[in-house]
Amino acid sequence: MRYQTFELTLTGKIAHLRLNRPDAYNSMNRDFWHEFPTAIRELDDTADARVLLISSSGKHFSAGMDLEIFSKPDPQMFNGEAGRRAEAMRRLVQQLQACFSVLEDIRIPVITAIQGGCIGGALDLVCASDMRYCSADAFFTVKETELGMTADLGTLQRLPQLIAPGLARELAYTGRKMLATEAVTSGFVNQVYTDQEQMLEGVMAIAALIAERSPLAVTGCKQMINYARDHSTADSLSYMATWQAGMFQPADMMQTFAAKMSGKKPDFESLRPIVAAFQK
Repeated sequence: MRYQTFELTLTGKIAHLRLNRPDAYNSMNRDFWHEFPTAIRELDDTADARVLLISSSGKHFSAGMDLEIFSKPDPQMFNGEAGRRAEAMRRLVQQLQACFSVLEDIRIPVITAIQGGCIGGALDLVCASDMRYCSADAFFTVKETELGMTADLGTLQRLPQLIAPGLARELAYTGRKMLATEAVTSGFVNQVYTDQEQMLEGVMAIAALIAERSPLAVTGCKQMINYARDHSTADSLSYMATWQAGMFQPADMMQTFAAKMSGKKPDFESLRPIVAAFQK
């Protein structure tokens, strides 16, 4: 399927979504907010990919929300009875939040590779990914504060769990730039590369390693880590035991042992596709 705002390719078991509006700094226009969650859900549904890499073309990763959306707002957001207007606005924000929360919801790991600016809504996106890597010229900013609004699509909820809460507050309250060096020392990104070419080569190697592993084991790791983030250690251990009681099967382990003995790489069965209930 062709998309207007990005390219999506599948090489082996690695999906690569590349934002592709460099002349507009990969800003997120109206098409993006429809295409992005649809593509991500379809990728999860088919179960063809075992890891997703998100990158972009051009100088900047993304300038965030396209300002054209703000210049031509939906009249329903500002007209009519106040209570109903507010309810509609709340629902709109929740719909936009879901566009990035889908990255946490899908079964496969999501890697983001960032060059140049990662601004506003783009920071919301990368905060929802499993792992972040950047080039030396990258910077991150909660731009919404500088524009006079509160960031509302996930940065304020996720960033304090990815870096020191005090630093997250500083970035949110000031809207200042966090450069690549600070991003890696704070733990926000895993590694800084010299340039985008080197970065893509490096993260592709990481993606390839993930794609070689048992997809059931990997999705279990993602489920458990995300659950532990939002629950107590005791609750998370209890859920881990329940998960393992149902999901731990010897087939993948036996295949791993056999592959080691034969000197070959194991060829694990993919996860099942997601289909509508009772669909044949």
